[in-house]
Amino acid sequence: MESRDSNDAKLAAEPAVPAPAESGQEGPSGAPQDGDAAAGARSRPDKAPADPGTAAAGQRAGGGTLWLVALIVVLAAGAGWAWTDTRTRIAATQEELALRLRELDETARSTRALAVRADEVTRAAGERFTALESKLAEAQAQQQAVESLYQELARNRDEWQLAEIEQIVTIASHQLELSANVRAALLALQVAEARLARSDRPQFAAVRRAIGRDIDRLKALPALDVAGLNLRLERLAAGVDRLPLLHDERLDKPAVQPPAVQDAAGFFTRLGAELWSELKQLVVIRRIDAPEAPLLAPTQAYFLRENLRLRLLNARLALLSRDEAGYREDLRVAQDWVKRYFDTQAKATGEALAQLAQLAGVAIGTELPGIAETLDAVRGAQVRRERGS
Repeated sequence: MESRDSNDAKLAAEPAVPAPAESGQEGPSGAPQDGDAAAGARSRPDKAPADPGTAAAGQRAGGGTLWLVALIVVLAAGAGWAWTDTRTRIAATQEELALRLRELDETARSTRALAVRADEVTRAAGERFTALESKLAEAQAQQQAVESLYQELARNRDEWQLAEIEQIVTIASHQLELSANVRAALLALQVAEARLARSDRPQFAAVRRAIGRDIDRLKALPALDVAGLNLRLERLAAGVDRLPLLHDERLDKPAVQPPAVQDAAGFFTRLGAELWSELKQLVVIRRIDAPEAPLLAPTQAYFLRENLRLRLLNARLALLSRDEAGYREDLRVAQDWVKRYFDTQAKATGEALAQLAQLAGVAIGTELPGIAETLDAVRGAQVRRERGS
């Protein structure tokens, strides 16, 4: 291609040789022009050119022009194809860009919607977080209050337990001192010892030892059924009104005859029997071994029964207080009164005397141990606790 282009350039640089005028052509005034002459010369190929060099030069010039035209056509075709391809690619790029833009627009809209929703969720989360913070602060305050209360309870638990043990031991002491109820006092001490055993606190060891010694002393006492004796005395006091007095008249009931005998005796016989019965009741003869006659008026009989009942009630009080001397004295006086003023031949009187004899034979003068040692141990533990705190 480069050699051809150089040859075409050389041909273009050489001066064109004018062709000779043919015969019969006109001169400059009326002859045909050079272009016409050249056209006529090309239209007549059968005629040989006048100059061989000129013909060769003309052929080279025509070939170069064809090559130039072909090159231009090729270039134009390449440029057209490139332009068409470029337009096609540009159109495709524009379509793709428009599609991408639409996608981006939709993405942007969805993103904005998500952003709005996220903003709402964030705002709601912020509100919930604020509420949770307030609840957490409230829970922390409550936890602190509970912890302080627990610590206070832990500090005061020993004091409360000591106060409870002191109250139980005081009740046991009152049961022993006021009513001599050994069973109730023993039960109270056992309850106090069980509570101290459940707590298992080493600082209560001295109190537990004192309670254990008191429990052993109470268990070593002889068994005395105070409740049973008290019930028997109560029944005797309630049955005083049923005891017959010695001066009460116990008249024999007349024998009841069978109906057949009554009919046979007749009216007069019955009348005589009734009169004799009435006469027998006018005079009653009794044997009294005592030098004085225990005859009592009705009002005195009432006071006798009441005084006997009071003696039995005093014996109950002496029993509960473990006053053996007073207990035996009241029962002795009650026995003397029953024997002196009541009919000992009656069944109720005999049973009452037997009961009084059995009650008088019971020894109630056992000395009860005190539980002051346990009270001192409990109070000493309280004092040590206060000093330590």
